[in-house]
Amino acid sequence: MAKRPTIIDVARHAGLSKSTVSLVLQNSPLVKQETRKRVEQSMQALNYVYNRAAANLRGAEAGLIGLVINDLRNPFFAEFAASAQMAFAEHGFATVIANTDEDIAIQDQVIASMVEHGVSALIMSPAYGDDGAVFERIARAGIPALQVLRMANADTARFPFASLDYEAGSIAAARHLVEIGAKDIAFVGGLPDRAVTHERMAGYRAVIAETGAEPFTLLGRPTRAFGRDAALKLSHDPRRLDAVLCFNDLVALGMLSGFAETGVAVGRDIALIGFDDIEECALAFPKLSSVHCDIGAFGRNAAATMLAWLETGERPPEKAFSPVTLTVRDSSGSR
Repeated sequence: MAKRPTIIDVARHAGLSKSTVSLVLQNSPLVKQETRKRVEQSMQALNYVYNRAAANLRGAEAGLIGLVINDLRNPFFAEFAASAQMAFAEHGFATVIANTDEDIAIQDQVIASMVEHGVSALIMSPAYGDDGAVFERIARAGIPALQVLRMANADTARFPFASLDYEAGSIAAARHLVEIGAKDIAFVGGLPDRAVTHERMAGYRAVIAETGAEPFTLLGRPTRAFGRDAALKLSHDPRRLDAVLCFNDLVALGMLSGFAETGVAVGRDIALIGFDDIEECALAFPKLSSVHCDIGAFGRNAAATMLAWLETGERPPEKAFSPVTLTVRDSSGSR
């Protein structure tokens, strides 16, 4: 008895991905009419009959996207994941979201599980430290995978990378501090062995070099606790800083608390700028200036990029950086 043709056979015959054929079978509005016609012609040529009941029992694997996030406790990454998930939902895709908590062992585990459960694609904000095994697993499975916000694998031909223009944001923030009269500016937060730390610090260093001043950095875990401790330390340091650019908003919000404890008035005695512009920045007292990254739009764009990749086979550019802007509020609005 001849072997019954499968969806994989149809995909090969049509010269398309399995995911694209599955979208056609589900009558997805994402599929172009020309693509739909190619699939239908291949189905007819192979005498392929779609068994919808069996497909339902297997689960809607063609409509499942994996989102792997390094730290969902951070509102910045949570907003990205929520925005991407909602964008996929609007196009009929379900998502499975995993928090790796910066642990490469957990990352390996959740990605292996997602691959086994037949996700059509992966979007990853990866944990640092992977030896390449996770990405090789993804490559063997033939699943489209987009790195976002962090690049853990330099092979962007296979694993494209999308992020935000952190360096430009850092330049804008540092220049703003110089323009309001700050002369002794520190950069606080971020782990020294992380590429994202160097990206967010690069603009600061460039602007400080332009002024002829010496850079002053105090690096550490990008948390509120570290920010508070840094503010307490700097408040008693004989070096009189007049401005701080923080690695992220969590550090800046922690510094707001630490400076308040020591009687340093942010916005008057010292200027303070965060990075990311999470919702809490506009609700803090004083309201916190921050580099606005529009992470919601970035999440929606990442989802749109992946949907286009699945539908048409059009690969994203190897590297893409979305623009950022500086939002000035009370913490640095005037001196």
